[in-house]
Amino acid sequence: MVRIGIFSVLYTVPATIVIACYFYEQAFREQWERSWVTQSCKSYAIPCPNNHSSHHPPMSPDFTVFMIKYLMTLIVGITSGFWIWSGKTLNSWRKFYTRLTNSKQGETTV
Repeated sequence: MVRIGIFSVLYTVPATIVIACYFYEQAFREQWERSWVTQSCKSYAIPCPNNHSSHHPPMSPDFTVFMIKYLMTLIVGITSGFWIWSGKTLNSWRKFYTRLTNSKQGETTV
């Protein structure tokens, strides 16, 4: 039970952070795209927006949020790997490999 509790915390917290980062991206995506078009319309030969409103200052994504998202995604995977690759699993694979390499030619081990 302790192992399940630790795994659930180590899985749920990073997964929740990843979901929060997705909400952040979704909330500001339109403003980032608008800022990008305004800043780079001439260099990419795309139509520039007509209204250069000063109401919205140029916005860009926060690099830290993206790095946290990727780190938390990796942590979720590593946590899952620790759950799957326990001592019992490694011992089972070791036995399988030993049987596979020690078997005689033409003999099948199941």
